[in-house]
Amino acid sequence: MWQDAGISTSRPQRIVPPSERLVIDKEAAAIHADVDLVSRLDAVPNILDVVCQATGMGFAAVARVTSKQWIACQVRDDIAFGLAAGGELELESTICHEICQHQQVVVIDHVALDPLFRDHHTPRRYGFQSYISMPIFRGNNEFFGTLCAIDPHPRQINTPHILKMFRLFADLIGRLLDSEVRVQQSEAALVVEREDAKLREQFIAVLGHDLRNPLGSIAAGAGILRKRASDPAMLRVVSRIEQSVNRMAGLIDDVLDFARGRLGAGISINASLEPDLGVYLSHVVDELSSAHPERDISLSLSALTPVYCDIARVGQLLSNLLGNALTHGAADRPIEVSISQQGENFSLTVSNQGKPIKPQILAKLFEPFFRGEVRPSRQGLGLGLYICHEIARAHHGTLHAQSELAGTVFSFTMPNRWDELVPRIAGAS
Repeated sequence: MWQDAGISTSRPQRIVPPSERLVIDKEAAAIHADVDLVSRLDAVPNILDVVCQATGMGFAAVARVTSKQWIACQVRDDIAFGLAAGGELELESTICHEICQHQQVVVIDHVALDPLFRDHHTPRRYGFQSYISMPIFRGNNEFFGTLCAIDPHPRQINTPHILKMFRLFADLIGRLLDSEVRVQQSEAALVVEREDAKLREQFIAVLGHDLRNPLGSIAAGAGILRKRASDPAMLRVVSRIEQSVNRMAGLIDDVLDFARGRLGAGISINASLEPDLGVYLSHVVDELSSAHPERDISLSLSALTPVYCDIARVGQLLSNLLGNALTHGAADRPIEVSISQQGENFSLTVSNQGKPIKPQILAKLFEPFFRGEVRPSRQGLGLGLYICHEIARAHHGTLHAQSELAGTVFSFTMPNRWDELVPRIAGAS
């Protein structure tokens, strides 16, 4: 074949440098992505069906056209033209090559009677008599390709009705392409964001775990100093160290609970039937009252039947809610804790008075790291209420917040039909 073409087969072939191969590979990948993009548009086959039915033409296609290639993206072929999706035509053999240059619609009712195309090589090569090709543009006015149709017989297609239909379909395809790209970009960004979030949470979990050892050493050292120190000033320093250690330990516990809740199926619990939950929770209230003797904390405790729960986690929930009330409630107004049995439900409420929480803040209270209106003296990670919410969820319960001029109330309710909850909670754990 090379000899027939008058080309010597012995001539050396040009070696493509690596940089040029990289450009070619990128261009090929981009073309392949565009063809794949059109193949995923469910509306295109319907558009091609309508085109063929409205014009009477037997072949219609959406083609990706560049300065170098003509590739069919989706095809309807009722005349055995022989070109399928992904098939490629030699660009110079198509009229689309010219459309790529001038980017104008081309319409031919009858090739044999058309003064411009009766001697054109493309109709002669492919054997069609009627032809229409409408350019497709992306949203940024970038030329993408064409919506085209051919038939071996003459067809009356150069009419306002047919041209308007093709323009509308070409515009629709361009918009669908842009929309699909945006969806893909959003999905890709979401995947990256989820991976980044997972990595951050794993880092938090590892960091929280590894901080326990040095903190334990500090606590042990403070304990030794307390035993040996007799100077009141030194004892005060030791007390401050111990308070800081306890605070850091609480922060680490919060971080680990957050990481467990986000990386797993929620905060894990170790539930059992607790006959003395009320006594345990009253101790939690007493501890916080002792730590804040200047505050008025009242407890209303009704008689309770045994409660199936993780007693330490419920105590943690109460402690966090009380800590929140002590931080954000009015310092000169009482904090009320109510623990009761209501039918088959266990109920715990913590109420405080003070400035009402704004609705936009109230809606986000149980989100992690959300701290609302933070004052310089109020420190923390913003995980306390999130952990409370996760503890409630782990017990198949609910935690709600309501804030009005009369005060702010946090209400925790969970079912106490322990004969039903045992398998449910055990399965969740």
